[in-house]
Amino acid sequence: MRAILIPLAVLGLSQAARAADISSAYTDLDSKKDCVTYAQAEQGDGEWADLACSGYRGYPVLIAYDDARESLFYGFPPGGDMTSAWESFSGFNSSETKVEWRIETTGDRAVPFAVIHRRTISNAEDGNKPTEVLLVAKVAQMDARDGCTVGLVIATGNPTANDQARKLADEKAKNFACGKDKRVVIGNVPAFGRVDN
Repeated sequence: MRAILIPLAVLGLSQAARAADISSAYTDLDSKKDCVTYAQAEQGDGEWADLACSGYRGYPVLIAYDDARESLFYGFPPGGDMTSAWESFSGFNSSETKVEWRIETTGDRAVPFAVIHRRTISNAEDGNKPTEVLLVAKVAQMDARDGCTVGLVIATGNPTANDQARKLADEKAKNFACGKDKRVVIGNVPAFGRVDN
């Protein structure tokens, strides 16, 4: 009997491990090629714009740009409001063109639950030495529409930043309550904030 139970237990463990695999997929984000500007400032009304961009398999990336700062939202916005919250660094910043999506695959279903996106923040003390940060965000799903920044990982001078960001994404993003839970910050990250509209 014991000889039969051991292989069954091993089989059960391997099926559980296969039940939900986590992997990465990468997409490009070029605002000139991959985005549509759906709102922007009129002449003399400052310099702002809202863009909708292609992401991973129909999941959009939304960019709000204002005064040389960017706020990004990954997935489907609540109530169709693409500007429900502003999340960005205090300093001038920009996002890199490569987006890493953390994907949970169960059988034939692959769902992106988190994003890791490198951001570059200007340094007020030395313009030639910007700071790079990996932003980890929860991807808003069609049903919940709950997306936001989960954590920030300093990338400048940090050789393990990618591993730290993936661990953070995999452990925190799915159950993170946007607007309630506190973001995780790893390293000396420039000031970052959220404003709900």
